[in-house]
Amino acid sequence: MEVPDNAIDLAMFFEGFYAKPYICPAGYWTIGYGHLCSKNHPQITKAQAEVYLAEDLQDALAGTLRLCPGLMIDDRILGAIVDFTFNLGSGRLQTSTLRRKINQGALDEVPYQLSRWVYGGGKKLKGLVLRRQAEAVYFM
Repeated sequence: MEVPDNAIDLAMFFEGFYAKPYICPAGYWTIGYGHLCSKNHPQITKAQAEVYLAEDLQDALAGTLRLCPGLMIDDRILGAIVDFTFNLGSGRLQTSTLRRKINQGALDEVPYQLSRWVYGGGKKLKGLVLRRQAEAVYFM
């Protein structure tokens, strides 16, 4: 299955491109469009960043579908949760009330659940608030 276009768009927009490793607000070394790396990772091009992103989003898609199989019915909604999973990891999705609401079919409660995931490094981050709002739009 292909990664929904909105997941790619959301990830690229909210991550931004970085050719050199940097420490993200959650404290992880990152490069490209949110790809986890070591602090010694060599500089990359946008083309390499897009390859990393495609691989990372494919992993996020697989994790999302494993945990929320009912999302296969709507690419827009699936893409929003794939972006969430890419951003926070499938472990966070697995243990979340968000997942429980999705699997119960309570999609009207998803925007609120998304709005709870706006902290990075113990601080409320404006970028995460905006990202969760953008993801929530696909559920309204």
